[in-house]
Amino acid sequence: MMENLKEVESKRVHDHKMLDDLVKQVCRFGEPGPIIVGAGPSGLAAAACLKANGVPSLILERANCIASLWQLKTYNRLRLHLPKEFCELPLMAFPSDFPTYPTKQQFVSYLEAYATHFDLRPVFNRTVVSAEFDKRFGLWRVKAAGGEKMEETEYVSRWLIVATGENADEFVPNLEGMNEFSGPILHTSSYKNGESFRGKKVLVVGCGNSGMEVCLDLCNHNAMPSLVVKDTLHVLPQEMLGRSTFGLSTWLLKWFPMRLVDQFLLLMSRLILGDTALLGLARPELGPLEYKMSTGKTPVLDIGTLEKIRNGSIKVISKNITHFSVCKGIKRVRRDLVEFADGRTESFDAIILATGYKSNVPTWLKEKSFFSEKDGFPRKAFGNEWKGENGLYAVGFTRRGLMGTSMDARRIAGDVESQWKTRQNNFISAIMAFEKTQYC
Repeated sequence: MMENLKEVESKRVHDHKMLDDLVKQVCRFGEPGPIIVGAGPSGLAAAACLKANGVPSLILERANCIASLWQLKTYNRLRLHLPKEFCELPLMAFPSDFPTYPTKQQFVSYLEAYATHFDLRPVFNRTVVSAEFDKRFGLWRVKAAGGEKMEETEYVSRWLIVATGENADEFVPNLEGMNEFSGPILHTSSYKNGESFRGKKVLVVGCGNSGMEVCLDLCNHNAMPSLVVKDTLHVLPQEMLGRSTFGLSTWLLKWFPMRLVDQFLLLMSRLILGDTALLGLARPELGPLEYKMSTGKTPVLDIGTLEKIRNGSIKVISKNITHFSVCKGIKRVRRDLVEFADGRTESFDAIILATGYKSNVPTWLKEKSFFSEKDGFPRKAFGNEWKGENGLYAVGFTRRGLMGTSMDARRIAGDVESQWKTRQNNFISAIMAFEKTQYC
C-alpha cells in the first residue's frame, strides 16, 4: 500500500500550485534585520549569533515547531551519533548531566532551551513559496503562505539566510510497481519503532546510519529485516581506544595527513569489526575521511547492527561480494514480491525506505548562481559556501553536521554585523522607499 508515501507527499509544503490556489490575502512587512528561512538547529544558531551581535532577525518556519525534522520525522530510539561536545550550538553548551550521546528527546529539549535562552520566536506555519532579490531597491522579497486562511505575506529585508538545510524533504525513489505492493511502504521519516512489524519480513532500502539503525530496531522487535546494499560504504566502530571515533579522528588530523589517519581508522576498524566485506559490506577505495570529503557520504557508525548481520538476524542483499545475494538494485515491486535486477524475487510484508533527504532550495529560491539547481547545495567549496551575493547566506549546508552549522552561523553573524553597524540607516531607507511603492 502507498498510504504512507501518499501522506508524505501530501505534506510537501512547497507545492506552489496548491498554495497559489489557497492564497486569499497579501500583506507586506519590512524587516530591519535578516530573514531566516527554517527554524531547525541551523536557523536557531544563526539567529542566536546575530542577536548576540546586536542584530535582530525574523525566522520563518513551515512547521508548527522548532526542529521539525527531529520532533516529527525521526524514530524513537534515535540518539546523536557523535558526542555532545561536537553537536552543541554556538554560545550554549549541553547540560552537564546529559550523556555523551544524548537521546532524541534530550536534543530537542536542548534546542527548546536554546530558543528560550536567546528569546528566539519563529513565525510558525509559514511556508516560503518564493524568495527573490529586487535589484531596484537592493532588497530580498520573501513570500510565505500560511495561517488559517492560507494568506500570503511578503517579507522584505536586505539579507536572506537560507537555513532549510540538507534534509528539508524526503527523497523517495520511484520504484516501478510501488502502487501494486500489498503491504506498507514508508519512508524512515514515518517510522517510529518496530512494534507493528513483529514477525514480519521487512525490506530496508538504504544502508546509511538510518537504514542500519532501523534494521537493528526491527530485530529488537522480533521482525525479520533484509538490508539492500547497492554501493560500497565505510562502517566504523562508534568508539576506538576509549574515545569516540569522530573525536579521535579530529585530534589525529591536527598532527597527521588525512590519508594516514584513514589508514589508522581502517586498521582499527578491521581489528574491532573484522572484514566487513565478508558481511556483504564492501568498502570504497578511498578511506573514510577522504571519501567523505569527495562525496559527502558519512561513514556508518556501528552501534550493534554488524553483530545482528553476523548471527543472521539481518540479511544483507548486496552486489559487492559473490557469496551473498546479488543485487544490482530493485527492478520492480509486485504485490508481496520484490523483483531484483538479476531476476530473482523474494516476498516481503513491508518496505522501509531509508533513502535519506534532499534540499528543497531550488523549489523556492529564485537565484541560480549561488545554489545549485541540481542538488540545492551552495556551489562554492567548503569554507566559502556560507556567503553568496547581495546579502544571501547559507547555514547548514557544509555536509559537516552541527559543527559546520556553528561555523556558518558565527561567520554570517559577523559579516551581517559589520554591515548593520555602518549602513543601518541606508537599509531602513531602502525598505521605506520600497513600502511606498507597495500596498497591504
